[in-house]
Amino acid sequence: MVVNLCFSFLTSYQPTAASQDALAADASHFTIRTAQVQDLASLAEMLTDSFHSRSGIMGWAYPVLRLGIYEDLRNRLRSTAPHYVCLVALAVISGVGGTREELAGTVEIALRSPSSWQPRRSQYPYISNLAVSKSCRRRGVAKQLLLACEQTAVDWGFPDIYLHVLENNHQARQLYLKAGYQLHQIEPSYGAWLLGHPKRLLLQKHLSTTPNS
Repeated sequence: MVVNLCFSFLTSYQPTAASQDALAADASHFTIRTAQVQDLASLAEMLTDSFHSRSGIMGWAYPVLRLGIYEDLRNRLRSTAPHYVCLVALAVISGVGGTREELAGTVEIALRSPSSWQPRRSQYPYISNLAVSKSCRRRGVAKQLLLACEQTAVDWGFPDIYLHVLENNHQARQLYLKAGYQLHQIEPSYGAWLLGHPKRLLLQKHLSTTPNS
């Protein structure tokens, strides 16, 4: 069960009720690091809430979907693949008892093999599973996670990076456009042709040696 970022952009993941005010006041302070085993439960909840509905009949399947995402992510984190990273953004929360960190967002980057219809023959760095908590939207979390992925791709020695987005996900497309991503290819889809589903757009960004600049 691989979740793909093109099906969702900003999640409705909710932090604990006690931290709502603190997040709103101090959510501009973030740190980014690689995901750790202790992050799995929170990450699985965030991703499930991002890509699956709790309402209607899907509400019954929600725990099963969350477990599947948890196991898939755990397997990926355990992987020894040299070109895979799961990153998390953490909001630094200040309170009476001091400071603590709470999950604000996540993203994954890995080398992807080209599909049979794609002209390229070599693997390329690909961003997936970008999710940001509802309380941290419009605070630059997604941008920081993208920049971290771009720096990772540069560190791996690649000059370009790719991701998918649905053509009707205008908010995400605007973010990627501002971040320098351009349309590389419209992915063929029988669902788009026959059922009117939105097309998947493959976006590309050429990276400088200092993508954070």
